[in-house]
Amino acid sequence: MERVCVLGAGSWGTTVAALAGRRGPTALWCRRPELAAALAANRRNPDYVPDLVLPEGVRVTASLAEAVQGASLVVLAVPSHGFRQVVREARAWLPPGVPVVSLAKGLERSSHRRMTEVLAEELPQCPRGVLSGPNLAHEIAAGQPAATVVAMTDPSAALLAQRLLHTDRLRIYTNDDVVGCEVAGVTKNVLALAAGMAVGLGLGDSSLAALVTRGLAELGRLVVALGGERLTVTSLAGVGDLVATCTSPHSRNRSAGVALGQGRPLAEILGGSRMVVEGVVSARPLVELAAHHGVELPIGQQVLDVLEGRATVVEAVDRLMSRTAKAEFWDLGEPVSAEGPVREGPVREGPGR
Repeated sequence: MERVCVLGAGSWGTTVAALAGRRGPTALWCRRPELAAALAANRRNPDYVPDLVLPEGVRVTASLAEAVQGASLVVLAVPSHGFRQVVREARAWLPPGVPVVSLAKGLERSSHRRMTEVLAEELPQCPRGVLSGPNLAHEIAAGQPAATVVAMTDPSAALLAQRLLHTDRLRIYTNDDVVGCEVAGVTKNVLALAAGMAVGLGLGDSSLAALVTRGLAELGRLVVALGGERLTVTSLAGVGDLVATCTSPHSRNRSAGVALGQGRPLAEILGGSRMVVEGVVSARPLVELAAHHGVELPIGQQVLDVLEGRATVVEAVDRLMSRTAKAEFWDLGEPVSAEGPVREGPVREGPGR
């Protein structure tokens, strides 16, 4: 019988395990034995998704060996900063050929690697991909209708993941653009911090709409520069996830941005949350990765400057608004501003479908 293994019992990991457990046997791994024992006994995760009851099909364990052995699909629901270590610990029990799907939307800080690149280094014998889309855990856990994308270059592995995770309330589409879906997922978290800052400052809908739209342009430039497909920018993993994360009060990145816009110190914001704010962790590696590929991220750079104390939120807004005027779609051709042609990063086309 096909079995799913979910590594990581945060809000999204617990939710995905519950979805899979309604279809078939599923293992949910918790790093902390006390949390595993409480989840197994009470069938609830009060720290993350208190209203979700784990179905009987979910077996909770603190043993990586017990969780991974015999799995048909492994889902990694751990934050980017601990991702590689968990993969290294699990690989001894993972047979070659078992597909591995990442839920993390971040970059490894030291290497700027995407999570599927980490998987390629640590588990070269396994098909790998990413699950990404406009999915707020508490809404999915409540059974609200939603959709997402599983992106894998191995078509049979993508179909397996789709079959094991698709439900009548969560539609899962397949996609072969792993790079585009993954880059979009990372970038939107940083942009959501910016959106939250705008809300925290008390700016209105016109400001927020402009910020999200220009953020989408930044996201698209980086996706294409890294080899992803321009079409992915319009997908569930692109604009869909960006809209959800930038507008929902349940988004942890947006919420952190709101607090920053209201003047709260970053350390205080992070210290008051059990959940990892991936946009904060990934802002620096994202901006550095973009710079390495010749892509400028004006909004991303200002978010990083705020996070690292080089600008206030008000100063960041003023810097963005004082940038040189240019054609809206300058990256699709020869950009022109009042001062003549403007070049801002490479102009590249991604691979066609």
